[in-house]
Amino acid sequence: MSFASSPELDSIRPVLADAVDLARQALLDLGEAGIGEYLGVTVEDASAATHRFASDLEGYRGWQWAVVVAAPEDADHATVSELVLLPGPDALVAPSWVPWDERIRPGDLGPGDLLSPRRDDPRLVPGYVESGDPAIDEVAGEIGLGRKQVTSLEGRLDAAQRWHDGDFGPDTEMAKAAPSTCGRCGFYLPIAGSLSAAFGVCGNEFAADGRVVHAEYGCGAHSDTELPTGAGSPQFEPYDDAALDVIASPVPKEEPATPVETAAPEGTAAPEETASTAEAAAPEAAEPTQNEETAPESAAPEATAPVTPAPESADSDGAGSDDAASNSAVSDSAGSEDDAQAEGSASPS
Repeated sequence: MSFASSPELDSIRPVLADAVDLARQALLDLGEAGIGEYLGVTVEDASAATHRFASDLEGYRGWQWAVVVAAPEDADHATVSELVLLPGPDALVAPSWVPWDERIRPGDLGPGDLLSPRRDDPRLVPGYVESGDPAIDEVAGEIGLGRKQVTSLEGRLDAAQRWHDGDFGPDTEMAKAAPSTCGRCGFYLPIAGSLSAAFGVCGNEFAADGRVVHAEYGCGAHSDTELPTGAGSPQFEPYDDAALDVIASPVPKEEPATPVETAAPEGTAAPEETASTAEAAAPEAAEPTQNEETAPESAAPEATAPVTPAPESADSDGAGSDDAASNSAVSDSAGSEDDAQAEGSASPS
């Protein structure tokens, strides 16, 4: 951040306002580094003014070099009075110093730490002096003993005010929304002494358990709290969306398997299966024979279709009878060969 010249620049004597080079040269002669741009001049009084330069030193962001120059009323030139590095408005500086006995805050005390009260702590008074609490003074007088120090009236008032304004006081949002107050709760445990009129300890583990609460504080866990009619969850069976419904699939009826008719190679049929195999194979072997017998008859017209019939003669009749006899003999021989092959395949090897 750059500083403009003071609004009172017109009242600064020219001998002081024009000493910019003198101020910069003074910083250079001092051997200081990190001298940045010129920020302006401010008047101190009629005989003094301060020239400021930005600091470029590492770790001093926002700091400024300040050079104070002075000149008597009758002087025609200024002289350097002081050089100093000062924090500017944007400089990172340490917080204000706080005495060590005032630096401790609530919650700073940890396990093993020791914290003594301040000297002449106004919160404490000697035990043999009346504390102002009738309950303590009466008991101490009866037994002739007392603690070395007891809480003073000022200490009790400070504690009462702190508890009243704390998280368990009567002005909190929880207390305002509560159906009743702690003073009427069965979990409220009053403390001893004069503070029992306004404070106690909560004994409900689901509320401010073990905390000092104001008698006008309250919460939803009051002992007299009753649930409204119909409150709670309806009694439905829980639905488990991760469960799987197992549904049995219909099993189709098994149909009797059709036996596969396969001719076994020679030498592989077992002796026990010879009879049944022969019975099953015999009809199958007979069917191709009939087909083979009818095949020449159906094919004969196709073969004889292009043949032109010869003129009828005695010689042709004899030749025709001879051809029929030969065809019958061929058919009989073919049929006998097929029967023989079928019996051979059915018989055991």
